[in-house]
Amino acid sequence: MLARFVTLCGVLWEKLLRYALKFGVIGLFGFVVDVGIFNLLRLGLFGHGHFFQGPIGAKIISVAIATVVTWFGNRYWTFREHRRKNYLLELVEFSVVSVGGLLIGLLCLWVSHYLLGYTSLLADNISSNIVGLFLGTAFRFLLYRFWVYGHHRSDGLSVIQNKAMAAEAAIYEDDATASREAG
Repeated sequence: MLARFVTLCGVLWEKLLRYALKFGVIGLFGFVVDVGIFNLLRLGLFGHGHFFQGPIGAKIISVAIATVVTWFGNRYWTFREHRRKNYLLELVEFSVVSVGGLLIGLLCLWVSHYLLGYTSLLADNISSNIVGLFLGTAFRFLLYRFWVYGHHRSDGLSVIQNKAMAAEAAIYEDDATASREAG
């Protein structure tokens, strides 16, 4: 029973938890970038009376910048062994998922600010940077892990390396050994 539990923990760590922890670190860094830029724009540091000082415009800009930051972090650290050879396609897919997460956060912000009438800076931060962030992060993690950086991607670096190792091993295999193993 203990051996099964240890094996289960090992599999869970290898398949999910290790990625979730790294994703959380990169996400925390992205969160700081997102919240910092959002609040600087909302406070009017870059001028007053324009779309990007309002809650929706500020959130669009802050999330766009945080998305680029987190793409680099996830590509080169969190999911580095599963990053894709075609980095432009990877970035497009990463961005599509990020936009989905952004829309979840924007919906929370819109409901709070415009529908419920909570218009203070604190209310905007709670709705977008706590509620929206939690829901959007869960959405993004699952799609990044199992779609953008999924093991099934044929242009993933781990798949390419595994194919190369299998081809290299096949060079040293003779026909008699191959026949025995196949039969």
